[in-house]
Amino acid sequence: MTAFKSDFLNTLQERGFIHQCSDFEGLDALAAKGEAIAYVGYDCTAPSLHIGNYLTMMLLHWFQQSGNKPITLMGGGTTMVGDPSGKDETRAIRTVAEIEANKASIRGVFAKVLRYGDGKSDAIMLDNAEWLTKLNWIEMLRDVGRHFSVNRMLSMDSVRLRLEREQEMSFIEFNYMICQAYDFVELAKRTGCRLQMGGSDQWGNIIMGVDLGRRMGTHQLFALTTPLLTTASGAKMGKTAQGAVWLNADQFSPYDFWQYWRNTEDADVGKFLKLFTTLPMSEINKLEALGGSEINEAKKVLATEATALLHGRDAANEAAETARRTFEEGALAESLPTVEIPRGELEAGIGVLNAFVKAGLVASNGEARRQIKGGGLRVNDEAVTDEKMTLTPASLTPEGVIKLSFGKKKHVLIKPA
Repeated sequence: MTAFKSDFLNTLQERGFIHQCSDFEGLDALAAKGEAIAYVGYDCTAPSLHIGNYLTMMLLHWFQQSGNKPITLMGGGTTMVGDPSGKDETRAIRTVAEIEANKASIRGVFAKVLRYGDGKSDAIMLDNAEWLTKLNWIEMLRDVGRHFSVNRMLSMDSVRLRLEREQEMSFIEFNYMICQAYDFVELAKRTGCRLQMGGSDQWGNIIMGVDLGRRMGTHQLFALTTPLLTTASGAKMGKTAQGAVWLNADQFSPYDFWQYWRNTEDADVGKFLKLFTTLPMSEINKLEALGGSEINEAKKVLATEATALLHGRDAANEAAETARRTFEEGALAESLPTVEIPRGELEAGIGVLNAFVKAGLVASNGEARRQIKGGGLRVNDEAVTDEKMTLTPASLTPEGVIKLSFGKKKHVLIKPA
């Protein structure tokens, strides 16, 4: 393990954030002075960011904690183009109104892990629409485009992998890496930014920006990426039966977020404590050393600390208490995720397969049938044995809800509206 001069790189190394860096020695010297400025870009493709974005937000958090200044760059301009990284087909083109709505919905989450303001190390938020939408096409080609080699662009993973799979790539997507590289140069000139960080899939795009800066006469720029987020079993992290693990509470409740971390594989507990909490390493090392059934206590700490960081301590404690009551006491906790359905629909009768799909506990009627055969689905804590079972007002508990359960840890309340 390398001993760095800067608290920033030492922290990242200790916690497992580092995948690649363009120049460790140069970046270390810069970060050690506490004078570095770094950014991460976030496109506005959905109303909420997801757990992969949370990892890079933590990069910015530790960057700020070490006395340096973070920038969150909203992709108001690049979202209009669409990042081809990891995609087999062109992203849907979104309208300006959709992008603006997504941007507004996303903005608030950053303040959970970063401190914004006018101070030396306070974070600032910018939007690349400010400069990208004002560029003159011919000037862009002449002043910026001439620095790019098509041969090199074709070798980048985001392009090469798509072409190897013989998937069409549109011209607009091919320009994405030029836009991202130009962002880096623009931020270098406007703010003195020296470092761009991102996930490992962004390495090629970030390096393009470092190279463009050199060709266009900026100060030296640096690149740093995190490893691809996977579980111990090799699965890509951040997916559940209900879909993506979103960061906005209205799209993925604090309770669901808590449960997501509680269900972590044993082998991943230490890794995720380092990446997604701010607990000191001494405490993480103790939790990581727990074995047998005691590892479940470490999972609860992980779930509560990760949820507290994003949704606040009160929401995290409430989620933990809801889980305790539901699993340890068998109580019907009111703060379980709730799905409302029209009362008339319930009075007409809802098939049990359809109910579990509506609740987001299974993806399809077929999956519900398979789970029933395996004894995995319950209604009001009673195992479902008949796939033709119908839920009606008679199925309501005294609290006026129907409790649907998938396994021991996933519960949703159906409530007539």
